[in-house]
Amino acid sequence: MLATLGGTLALLVGLTVMLLPLLATELSRPRDAAWGAVVLLLGLTLVTSADRLTGSPMLAVLCGGLLIARLGSEVLQSRWRMLSPEEQQRIASLERWQTSLSELFSSSSQAASVLSSTGGSLLSTLKGGPKPGKTSKRWVRAEAQSEAKGPNEGPSETTVEANDESESEPAVKAAVAPTLVSSFEEVDALIEASSPQAG
Repeated sequence: MLATLGGTLALLVGLTVMLLPLLATELSRPRDAAWGAVVLLLGLTLVTSADRLTGSPMLAVLCGGLLIARLGSEVLQSRWRMLSPEEQQRIASLERWQTSLSELFSSSSQAASVLSSTGGSLLSTLKGGPKPGKTSKRWVRAEAQSEAKGPNEGPSETTVEANDESESEPAVKAAVAPTLVSSFEEVDALIEASSPQAG
């Protein structure tokens, strides 16, 4: 019970220390995020291992938590004394905290939207579908269009054939309409369908 309570408190303190640059920039320092992560790790360990911490290990954890709290309060008091009176008044004002919280919520909502769009594109890629906003590849085969026109219709206007079949260069055909495929099986079927014509 005591380990779970201490772990929850450590999680809250670690999250507050990590968010200190967004909430109170005057009190934050460059390495606060790393120390906040350490306190978060301590809290996570206490919450997940609460059933194993009994007796003397629990007493050691309690003493360590008290030492961390004492040193943290000393650091906070030292940082508070280093501020000018104007900065102290500004931190104590309600309007400044409302602005900081609104900035925190807007930045977290932007981060959530970026993560959701990245996760959505990652899921669609893992499922095998095309990525949103990007076109899929188009496999083009000129014979498919001539087969689609039927036997009564003439060749396409953009199809260019060589004048002499006995020349070493094969006939050059330009593609008019692409054939869309969505899987490798369709590509294999198109290759197999065109292989007897090439031979």
